[in-house]
Amino acid sequence: MTRILLPTDFSEISFDAIRYAILAYKEVKCTFYLLHTYTPAIYHTEYLLGSPGQVGLGDMLQDNSITQLEKMKNRLESQYKNPKHIFMVHSAFNTLLGEVSEMVKTENIDLIIMGTTGATGAHEILFGTNTVHVIKKAKCPVIAVPPKFEYEAPKEILFPTDYEIEYKKEKFEALLAVADQHKSRINVMHVRAGYDLNAEQKNNKTQLEKLLGNNALFHEAPDNGIIDAVNDFQIKQKINLLVMVQNKHTFMERLFIEPVIKKIGFHITVPFMVLPQL
Repeated sequence: MTRILLPTDFSEISFDAIRYAILAYKEVKCTFYLLHTYTPAIYHTEYLLGSPGQVGLGDMLQDNSITQLEKMKNRLESQYKNPKHIFMVHSAFNTLLGEVSEMVKTENIDLIIMGTTGATGAHEILFGTNTVHVIKKAKCPVIAVPPKFEYEAPKEILFPTDYEIEYKKEKFEALLAVADQHKSRINVMHVRAGYDLNAEQKNNKTQLEKLLGNNALFHEAPDNGIIDAVNDFQIKQKINLLVMVQNKHTFMERLFIEPVIKKIGFHITVPFMVLPQL
């Protein structure tokens, strides 16, 4: 049974991500955990001291959270009748990152699927603060789904890499499961840095070739930056899922800390899977 965590703020963006999860894993036995976290907007010293104006506010927020979660659960069970799927609701007075981290441990979560926020243009999706924090801290794979994404089965997967890491099977189980279920092709894209692969990179590439087998195509891209390389590839070839490894030694880390990402946007219109460091 695959255990998938679905954070929601009850927005259309979060519902888009939930719909993606249900459709992408429709042939898989899953338990979906619908998670909503809440904190009072005026959560400060007065709240902690039990100011008369704050008494009962937490209970009201909790009641509202649970009511909306149950309503969403009923909607999903009615709209997507699937005997393979079970829905659980979880409401918590906590930050999203804090509760996600806790649930990944206590519920043995296999995968997190959530929406992105912050569109600066029709095709420019910037990752919202919550999404970035979850991606960087999660101990399991995360799929971020862009707003208004019309579901497409992940038949063509793009996996940019610099061959700087070891490719161990346990790290790639989530990706391999998706590829196996949907009979996907994995396009491995190496962004050249103007020099030949060193011995370690060659060994890592060989390891990756064995891991992916006949399901992969290997591509070389000029060193014009990872963002441009991904965007250019999407223009030339249709992809349905982008996958990267979150590793402090690779461009995945730079993707979220370089100011340039805030300026030009990441032209990604497909779901983005991030595999965590082991």
